[in-house]
Order: sequence, then structure tokens, then C-alpha cells
Amino acid sequence: MGATGNIGRPPANRGFVIVAVLWILLALSSLAIIFSAYLAASARALAANDMSLQTEALVSAGIELAAYQLTLADEKARPQRGAFHFLLNEASVGVTFTSEAGRLDLNYASKEMLVGLFVVLGAGKDAAAEYADRIVGWRTRPAPGSENVEAARYNALGYSPRQGLFTHVNELALVAGLPESLVDRALPFVTVFNGGPDVDPKIAAPEIVAARDKASGNERDGFGSRAASPNGIAASTQGPNPQDAASAAQSACYRIAISIRFRNGHRTTSEAVIALGDKVEPYRVLSWQNDIEPRNPVLLRGRG
Repeated sequence: MGATGNIGRPPANRGFVIVAVLWILLALSSLAIIFSAYLAASARALAANDMSLQTEALVSAGIELAAYQLTLADEKARPQRGAFHFLLNEASVGVTFTSEAGRLDLNYASKEMLVGLFVVLGAGKDAAAEYADRIVGWRTRPAPGSENVEAARYNALGYSPRQGLFTHVNELALVAGLPESLVDRALPFVTVFNGGPDVDPKIAAPEIVAARDKASGNERDGFGSRAASPNGIAASTQGPNPQDAASAAQSACYRIAISIRFRNGHRTTSEAVIALGDKVEPYRVLSWQNDIEPRNPVLLRGRG
């Protein structure tokens, strides 16, 4: 009778078995969720890496084609700027190239050109002259045995002036006394790759042309005409300006902008500066920057 009384009752440990199975199923589902998240993250990482590799390859192709076009022409007949477009690897690539002669070289520009640029960008004449002095002081090594007055200006800033050539335009922000806002406005118009004191007005921005006119004393009025001379006669009627008649400034360096639009709608813009060479080494890349933010045009100021 005692034995028959246990018939039909579940074993005492069956409940524990069910709980254990549920815990195992929960662990397996958690593992599946973690694994799916890992796969998704890996896919995104691989896609991003693939996009980066494609971008680098397309930028390299744009630089190669621009350098090829430039090296085909004779040095004296080499175009100062140009543009072209091509399709590659399901991406649309637009390339523009411009000679660095269109920008003011921080290492070789005269004080008058620097003053003219700062005045055009909104600085007062006295302040602009002070800013130009500080730039000249930054790039100039003092004479042996002379007092280093320029270095004393930087004691409170905690660093010393380079007193050598600028190596990057962003060094402009380190020059003592220059307002940050003025530096931001000046950066699109300056370079360290021009290699000479003059610019080519045919490819230079209007701000650079206006600075050049101020430096030479041939300012233009608001309508693009030469300002009147002290005797009331327009400067444009007094014969050609020797500076305008001179040959345009040349530079072996070119700034190349590469704009890429992928099939998925993603866009990116890169910029490189190259120096043209010879048959052994056709060109060298001096600067390369990806994901360039487009700069807003700077309005002309201080024309009066």
C-alpha cells in the first residue's frame, strides 16, 4: 500500500531541473544577443575601414592625375589652376588644383603685404603694422651678439618664438598679439609653400589682390577701378602699373582639392599640397588632410 501511494507523483527534484533548464536557455539567449551585437559592431567597423581605404585610394588617384596633367606641360606654360572629374570604384570624384602662387607666403611676404592683408581683413592700420612686425619677428633670427628683444615678448606666454621659417600656417596662432578671430580669417589666404614674396593676381583671392594693391599704393575703389591719385587723376589713366605688367608669380607647389561622392550618398573632401619635381621624382606630397570643412568666404573689409 505504501508503494502504490507514490504512483503518479513527480519526483521531488523535477522542479529544480526545470529551473536549471530555464537558466541555461536564458544564458544561451543572452549569448546570442551578445554575439549578434558583436557581429553588427564588426560589420560597422569593417564598413568604416573599407570606406577609409576607398577614400585614401581615390584621393591618391586624384593627386596622381593632377600631377600627371601638370607635368605634361612645359614649366613656363604650366597652368596655374584647373579642374577635372572622373568616376572610379562607383564613386564620383571632382579634382581642382591651384598654384600656391595664389596665396601669401608667411615666410617671404613683405611687411607691406602683410599689413595690407590684415587691413583688408578688418584690422586698423596701426594694429596691422604691429601684427606684421610680430610675424617678421617670428620668422627672423636675430643677429649674433644682439639682444633678442622678440623672445622677451614671449616670456609671459611660456614659449619662445621660432625665429625661423614657419613650418605650418597654423603657427600663425602662436604669434604674440594676433587675435584669434583675425588668424581664422587669414588662414584661407596664406601658405608656407609659395616660395616667394609675390602672388599671381590672376588666381589670387580678391582679398589678396586688395592687399597687394594696398602694398603697392594702387588701391582700387569699391567698383574695382583704380583710386584717384592726389592730383585728382585716376591712377588707371597714368599708364600701366609696372607691378601689374610684370610676369605673374610662379610656384612649383600646387594645392589639390579632391571632393568624393560615394554611391550611398556619403561625401568627403580632402586637400593635399604637392611640389612638382623632375622625371626621377615627378612630385612630392608636402601636406595631406582628409575631411576638410568647407570655409565660408571672407567678405572684404577695410577697403577705405
